[in-house]
Amino acid sequence: MRPSDRRALSIQVAIYLVLAGLALAACLFAIDALRARGIQAGFGFLWNTAGFDIGFTLVPFDATSSYGRAFLAALLNTLLVSALAIVLATAIGLVVAAMRLQPVPAIRSAGTIYVEAVRNTPMLLQLLALYFLLLGALPPPRQSIILGGVALINNRGLFLPAPLPGAGPALAGLGLLAALLTSWLGRRNGRIGAALGLAAAALLAAGAWSTTWDVPVLRGLNVRGGIALVPELVVLVIALSVYTGAFVAETFRSGFLSVAPGQWEAGTALGLGRSLTFRKVVLPQAVRACLPPLANQYVNAIKASSLAAAVGFPDLMQVFGKTTLNQTGQAVEVIAMTMAVYLAISLAVAGAVHWYEAGGRMDR
Repeated sequence: MRPSDRRALSIQVAIYLVLAGLALAACLFAIDALRARGIQAGFGFLWNTAGFDIGFTLVPFDATSSYGRAFLAALLNTLLVSALAIVLATAIGLVVAAMRLQPVPAIRSAGTIYVEAVRNTPMLLQLLALYFLLLGALPPPRQSIILGGVALINNRGLFLPAPLPGAGPALAGLGLLAALLTSWLGRRNGRIGAALGLAAAALLAAGAWSTTWDVPVLRGLNVRGGIALVPELVVLVIALSVYTGAFVAETFRSGFLSVAPGQWEAGTALGLGRSLTFRKVVLPQAVRACLPPLANQYVNAIKASSLAAAVGFPDLMQVFGKTTLNQTGQAVEVIAMTMAVYLAISLAVAGAVHWYEAGGRMDR
């Protein structure tokens, strides 16, 4: 290792040690202050009975479950909202960015109006407006709107078909895994990628054919069967996606504008159509150019998911940062765990984008 590299490494280690020491000192000071006031510090409360229920969970939970399980259920809800919002916001942003670059004035104006209207109004206001409008427009369960004969929607939520346990979902999962491996190995070995692609298609087809679905049906005053998505979840995901999509659209647009016009001309000279030139030539370069600001928008979407408390969706802030804190009084521990989770998720997203960006550079 060169002397300059050793010196840089030593400085970094020293900075990390100082930060760790400051964090440890702050924790010890907080514990001493709490003990001086007769407040018991520690994380033992996580094993105590919570005594409350959660309206929507991805894992089994009831009033007899512990605070630790409440933390897990709320964390999974936050991850679900964040993941859905990021995927939908990316799709919305890509479409709107393409609209704003169209030569047709009507399409370009529609994209501009969307971006400017959404970016210049508070997200909390958009969330509340969408929540009350949606609840007011949806019918009660007995007048549920039937979607394609397999899904229902009413003021209690969106009810979708659910796959029953069996060989079908397992085969479909293997097919998705094979599809992911195809996208990763296909660039390095065409034959392996083609074989995995065929295997993925076969597994997905077999899984779809052999899967038995639990279709929601209206029985009495309620809907039975399927997967129930509560209105708060639907509203929160839509609001987050629409709001973040406006910023993602501008990020994509800046990426598209950074690609030299000669790339379009080169694609045309090679006989590629405009659509194929966009997908194969322009889009990869634009995505690589806008990855860093795109990661910022994803992190902002994750942090903005904490607004779920405004519509009563049981996310991490609502269940753990509010209800658990009020019942246990363990303010330091609860706030520290909540902040650590948001920090870890944000760093994971930023790290994944950085890893993808570094991989793209190596491919070039």
